[in-house]
Formats: sequence, structure tokens, C-alpha cells
Amino acid sequence: MVKVREDQPLTNTGNVDISLWLERLEDDVALRDVDEMRAVCELADHLARTAEKPHKAWMENGSSFRTGLEMADILGELKLDQETLEAAVLYRAVREGRISVEGVEKRFGGEVAKLIDGVLSMAAISQQQAPSHGLSQHNQQDNLRKMLVTMIDDVRVALIKIAERTCALRQVREAPREKRLQVAREVFDIYAPLAHRLGIGHLKWELEDLSFRYLHEEDYKAIATMLAEKRLDRDRYIKEVVTTLEGLLEQQGITRYQVDGRAKHIYSIWRKMKRKHIDFSQVYDVRAVRILVPEVADCYAALGIVHSRWHHVPNEFDDYIANPKKNGYQSLHTALIGPENKVLEIQIRTFAMHEDAELGVCAHWRYKGHEVGGKSRGYEEKIAWLRQVLEWQDEVGDLGDLREGLSSDVAPDRIYVFTPEGHVIDLPRVATPIDFAYRVHTEVGHRCRGAKINGRIVPLTYRLKTGHQVEILTATRGGPSRDWLNPSLGYVKTSRARSKIQAWFKHQARDQNLEEGRALFEKEFKRLGVEGVDLPALAKAVNYKTPDDMYAAIGAGDLRIGQVLHQAQQLFGDSDDTEQLDRLLTKPKPPSNKDDGITVLGVGNLKTAMANCCHPVPGDQIIGYITQGRGVTVHRQDCPNILQLRSEEPGRIVDVEWGSQAHSRYPVDIEIEAWDRSGLLRDVIQVLSHDRTNVLAINTLTNKSDNLARLKITLEVESLESLGRIFSRIQQLPNVVDIKRLRDGAGKKKRVRS
Repeated sequence: MVKVREDQPLTNTGNVDISLWLERLEDDVALRDVDEMRAVCELADHLARTAEKPHKAWMENGSSFRTGLEMADILGELKLDQETLEAAVLYRAVREGRISVEGVEKRFGGEVAKLIDGVLSMAAISQQQAPSHGLSQHNQQDNLRKMLVTMIDDVRVALIKIAERTCALRQVREAPREKRLQVAREVFDIYAPLAHRLGIGHLKWELEDLSFRYLHEEDYKAIATMLAEKRLDRDRYIKEVVTTLEGLLEQQGITRYQVDGRAKHIYSIWRKMKRKHIDFSQVYDVRAVRILVPEVADCYAALGIVHSRWHHVPNEFDDYIANPKKNGYQSLHTALIGPENKVLEIQIRTFAMHEDAELGVCAHWRYKGHEVGGKSRGYEEKIAWLRQVLEWQDEVGDLGDLREGLSSDVAPDRIYVFTPEGHVIDLPRVATPIDFAYRVHTEVGHRCRGAKINGRIVPLTYRLKTGHQVEILTATRGGPSRDWLNPSLGYVKTSRARSKIQAWFKHQARDQNLEEGRALFEKEFKRLGVEGVDLPALAKAVNYKTPDDMYAAIGAGDLRIGQVLHQAQQLFGDSDDTEQLDRLLTKPKPPSNKDDGITVLGVGNLKTAMANCCHPVPGDQIIGYITQGRGVTVHRQDCPNILQLRSEEPGRIVDVEWGSQAHSRYPVDIEIEAWDRSGLLRDVIQVLSHDRTNVLAINTLTNKSDNLARLKITLEVESLESLGRIFSRIQQLPNVVDIKRLRDGAGKKKRVRS
């Protein structure tokens, strides 16, 4: 039902009695400085009464001031602070050009001025809204984005705007029909859904009913008439039910409660009739009662009481306590065959849930420590409010990539995910479930063993995205895995999580760290086929006194095995031991021959020469032509001669690239042992392809007696570190038992240039 607004108190001369109005306002909210609030009201009153003419032809003179007070009344019911109330009172005066934002700042401070300025920026939607259906999709999307970004800065801006649109909709009854439809459409499409997503129930219902009244006038009057005809009978019926329920609650020992009838809103009745294709008589919750109790346990106790008293209507029960709505709404809803065999809806919730349902984000405002610069005004909480707004685009209509566009405006380097309880966690864009677990709590991270995204189990390397609901599956005891510290595996992306994992291993006994570090070192070097390394020299190269210190650092997570491999290559790069160099894949010294810095792909090092017809220079796109006895002639790719040669002798055209683009690559033989399964080879190839690894040869053999498959592959890699990364990723594939580098013949292969 449409809310009847409370008129402002007036003096004998017909002006607003500001003193009485302030007293009434203080019943809802404690004012910080009553004298300052009075000064704001007096200024707004003066500006409105001294204006030459009303701002709107269909509004009475001075109504902009009364509208400001009405906005403040609405926001006072939401328990907002004095700065917000002052901004509401002055907003219309600023919008109508009677005082500037700078003037407000000079007299009442920067915070009030900033709030007004924010609401003015949201007014772009109203200014451009067309009577029929509003803006073009593109312009409306831009304006909605501006509105939501403004909300991130301060959610009070959106609340002031909702209050202002509520007042506009209340006043528009006297406006021309075209204006009524324009305001109603705007409110229905934008501000009612916004109020819903912010959880402000009583405003959402009023905005929906008022908008519906103008947009569907005949349907509104028909339902209102049916409700009026049955009002006396319904009121008598509800009173009897309330008395019965109060007695039942008392009998069960629930002494603190509140039971009252709940008016069904006209728009929600119409929407239910349309959605379920039913008539008015089949709308069960026209007769409705709400029960408020102290605790959640009392809610379910009360539910048991009403179900034992009256029969439950099948498929008409919703538990929004266990499964809250997206805007945080919590309650139990049940439909019963009540007295006189009439269907009755009962809602059961705690007093706190009821306050949340009526006030939404504002229910928590006074507990947020809303001091300027305080931590509670940080980005995380504003995003928590924004979460409830992002999902209302379904009610606005198809606005394209509003969500993606908004996220880029908000924070291109952050994502915002949710715990199962709905709390918002912000993380870097590359974060994984393990990063999330450590962000929630250190112990949750240590005991993490799995994760669910929106109820579906995912790998711990899964990349989180904004909007995901993440649930961490934990063990009762245990600690993190050392694999999590391996960057090649992609388990951990944030320094926060990595440092906590390292700290955990540091607290383990040195002997255990030493033993596990040694095992990890030997395993990695063995599978890479590297032997005979000078361990004392290698330990010093990674800044540890002894090999044991190096092993302990690896075991504690302070030193990554990839760093050790890299230092091994640097340390032995000048060795004269050819076999050792091959094992370490150390890059050779630059050749002394003159090849003009050109590398011929796929055919080894050949003599090259620059073509005289096009004279290519470094930076040009080039192509090669194999001549008879004179090596390869290099042309620009747009050279007319090479274009003709492409068509006449395509077999002699080769790809070439400038020498500065070439990388040293080394052929390495590896063997993968795995339990045979469908798709094994495909998965291995996908890993190599993702790593941009060139495969020179591949051979597979499956032993049917033990069902073991052995894949022998010759790869081209740049370093031991890259080879180790490939090994780690292949090791994570299902059914892979072991992977190692083959020593025989691996060191005898020639280095190639690619």
C-alpha cells in the first residue's frame, strides 16, 4: 500500500515550524549540532520563500524547502548522520540554482557539499530520461555507471537520491500526465530496484506502489478496490490470528515477541497474479502476519508452533534465513490453511532481521564508525554495498556489459569475492582459492585442502573472478603443502599468502626442513638429469654458507628451487666440462662468424645476404629465399621480387628473423610415465603448447600388462628453470606417475638456434 506521508508542523502564519520539526526529527536520530541543523533549515526556507517563482509550475511556492524536510524525514528514519540530513535539506536549493556548492561548503563544510555534488551527478539520469522509455541503451548505461561509481565513493549519495525521487513521486500527482509517466518510469526502472538491492524494504515497496499507480492506473485501482472491499473482514481475521499466535508463543516460553498484521503491497499482488497466472482470490498472502522474535532459534521454534497449529500449504515455504536473498534479506515465509479454512501467510524473523529488511545498509550505518578517514569507510565496505547493487541490472533491462564496464571503472587490479556468509573479500585479480583462504584467516589457509566456487568444486589453482562465492574445504589438522610455494604450479599469487606459508615452514624444526629441502633438491636435480654439481659453491651462489643451510632454506620456503637452478646455470656457465654444460643447458658464447645477425628458422645456421633489390634493415618484416650455392637471400616481405618468387618457387621460401629476436634453445629428451587413460597425450601436448614449447619428436608405448604408458618426448627448452616448470605442470596432470629427463644421448645433441 502507498505510504501516507506525515505533514510538517506549521506555525500560525502557515510556515513550517522548524523548532517542532527538529524535535520530531530527534525522535528518529540524535543530531550532532542542533543549532547547525536549524541554520541549514532557516537558510533553505529563506532561499525558497525569496525565489521569484516556483521551480515547477505544478508545485506550490516554497515546496522545495518542504521537499528538503521531507527528504530529511525519510533519511532520519534510516538513522543517517547529520551531514546527510543537512545535504538533503539543501539539495533542492542547490539544484535550482539558489545557492552554489561552494557556498554550501563555505557555510556548512566540505562533507555536506561533497554529498550534494554527488547527488547532482546522479541527476544526469533524470535530466536525460525521455517520457517513453528513457535514454538510449548506450547513454543510460553510461549514466548508470556514473551513478554506481558515485555510490562507491559514498553510499549516502545514493540514499539521498532515493529519498529525493521518493518525494518527487509523492508530489507528481498534480503534474501533467506525461510528467507523471516519466517520473514513474524512471523510479520503477532504476530507484525501486536500487532500494531493493540496498535492502531498504519500506522505501522499495512505496516506490513500487506509487510507480505502479501511474504506469498501470486501471490495474492499480482494480486491486485497491478489491482490497478495500475486504478490509474490514481481513482486519477482523488478522486480529483473531494475532491473538491466537501470542497465546501459542507464551505457552512455548517465548516471552519477547511482536506479532502484527502485514499489509500486502498492491504491486506485489499484481506481480504475483501475473507471474502465477492466478486471480486475486488465489493470492495467499493478502492475509499476512509477521512474527518477530529475539533469536534465530526462536524463529524455527515459532515455525514449529504455527505448523503444528495449522496445515502447511505444499510448495509455499521459503527459508531465507538459511538461504538469504541476494540483497541480504532473511526471514521464514510459510503459507497455511488458517482459521475458517482461509489461506494465511506468516513471516517469521528476528528483530535484527526485521531492521535489516526495513533499513538495509542503513541498519548498520551507525555501527560502522562513520568517522572521516576511518577504516570503516574503507573500500571493502563500499564494495560490500555495491555488491547488492550490481545484480539489479536484470530489473533495469538489458544494458549490455554494465557489470564488466563498472568493474573496470572501480578497480582494474582488484576482484571482489564473497564468503558463504556473504562477506566481501578483495584480492588481486590473479588470486586463487588459497590466496582467498589466507585472506580469510591464516589457519583456514594452512588447513585448506579444496575449494568450491558457487557450490562447484574447483582446483586450488583456479583463478577467482569478481562475484564468485568461495567456500574453502579444510582438514581438521595439518599444514600447507610445499608445492604451494612453487610458482610454476600457480597455487599462490599473493605475497600475503606466500609469506604466511613460508612462516609456517619456518616454525617447523630445522632438521625437518633440512631433510625435506634436501629431498626436494635431489628429486628436482635427479629428474632434470643434473649430477656432479659443486654443492658448496652452489650454496654460496644462493647466499648460504653450507649446503645444509641451503637445504633448510628450501624446506622452509625461503628459497625456491627455481632460484637454485638459475644459479646453477650462472655458476657453471664458464665451465670447460662439455657434458656438464649440456646437462645444465648453459647458453653458449656468441659465435664469431659473421651472419649479419640473421637466423634462419628450421634449417640451422646458413650463410645469409641482404637482397640488393629491397635492402632490408633491422625492424623490417623479412623473408628468406634459398639460392643455389649462395645461401639464403633476405628480402623485405613486401619486396616485388619475393612476391613473384613466392608464386614461382614456393618451396625455396623460408621464414627468417633478425638475430636480436633469436633465443638459444636446447633439445632435451624426457620420459613421462603414467597410468594409461583416454586423452593423456592430448593433455600433455596442451601443457607444452600453453608453455610455447617446441616438440621435436614424440613416441608413446603402453604396456597392457600393467596399463602403464611411457611417453618419450624431445623438447626444445631455453633453460633448466623452464624445463623444471614444464615438469611441474605435467606432474599435475591426472594419472601421471613420474617424469624425468633422459640422460643417455641428451648431452650429445647439438645446440640449435631458433
